[in-house]
Amino acid sequence: MEIKLVEIPVRDLVAGYEDNEEAGVVGYGGKLDIRPPYQREFIYKDKQRNAVIDTITKDFPLNVMYWAVRDDGNYEIIDGQQRTISICQYVNNDFSINGLAFHNLPKDKQEQILDYKLMVYFCEGTDSEKLEWFKTINIAGEKLTDQELRNAVYSGSWVTDAKKYFSKTGCVAYQIGSDYLNGSPIRQDYLETAIKWISNGKIEDYMSKHQHDPNASALWIYFQSVISWIEATFPKKYNKNRKKFMKGVDWGTLYNQFKDEVLDADKLEEEIKKLILDDDVTNKKGIYPYVLTRNEKYLSIRAFSDAIKIKVYEKQKGICAKCGEHFELNQMEADHITPWHEGGKTIEENCQLLCKDCNRKKSGK
Repeated sequence: MEIKLVEIPVRDLVAGYEDNEEAGVVGYGGKLDIRPPYQREFIYKDKQRNAVIDTITKDFPLNVMYWAVRDDGNYEIIDGQQRTISICQYVNNDFSINGLAFHNLPKDKQEQILDYKLMVYFCEGTDSEKLEWFKTINIAGEKLTDQELRNAVYSGSWVTDAKKYFSKTGCVAYQIGSDYLNGSPIRQDYLETAIKWISNGKIEDYMSKHQHDPNASALWIYFQSVISWIEATFPKKYNKNRKKFMKGVDWGTLYNQFKDEVLDADKLEEEIKKLILDDDVTNKKGIYPYVLTRNEKYLSIRAFSDAIKIKVYEKQKGICAKCGEHFELNQMEADHITPWHEGGKTIEENCQLLCKDCNRKKSGK
């Protein structure tokens, strides 16, 4: 990994500055990718933005910035995006401070700002080296998410096209998937989720493999398939009031596992309704993976209260209901006599205390 500290005058930074909105923001004679296409929008508030300009006009040091050196010799900002845009916007007369825009300043004040030197680290190395370094220095300002860091490391035609689908407020992925995904498109949560699903969690391997693909259509088609499968398996007519239960489920993993099975949506709905009404099911969000996998861990079945445990312990006189040995209370665990999946409830009459060893043998843990 090669890291070089360079002084960049503001006049060089703002040269060739263009804000093309969704098509991105560039500067430094067109060689610096300030905000790549479809990355998150400018998020500095007026107070933060004004503080950047005040720092420069007073000739105080501004926090160091980090630029990644691309294979083509151009650059992309890794840390310092909002500061850079604030500077460029001010010199471009996009806003004023205390009623004074840049063009209203005396010539000597303008020159002082343009001559101000920014401290920038140029970072060059392998993808894995850059990713590790960027995670290390991502400690100041508006922190980048893991996916924003990955986007910088694996920048190229594939990332640019993927952002078009997944990384903008109101993007098409948000339009069809907002009922099912957590997070924000502009913080790259949707893109990260889609790649995680299609790659079975190997996000960086997938991005490295496809970095120079001309487009991300395969990812977009896959994502649409996941959403279509959700809505065919759990039709919206049943789920109008269940968005809070469906949002954030690991849908892609379920799709990968069950997409080729023939599932009866009506039968699934009958079971889902019962589970929603079951007070012993404390994690309603887990109902959807449960009805497919039959793994009770998703439901977080209600545990017996301490009061019930003490009552049953006294009734059993500390004797394990399975092996007949005596144990202290803290050496025993509460067990459903009739298992939950066979209709047993989490009530005193359905509780027995087993020693930890017997309980694990019974439950297969």
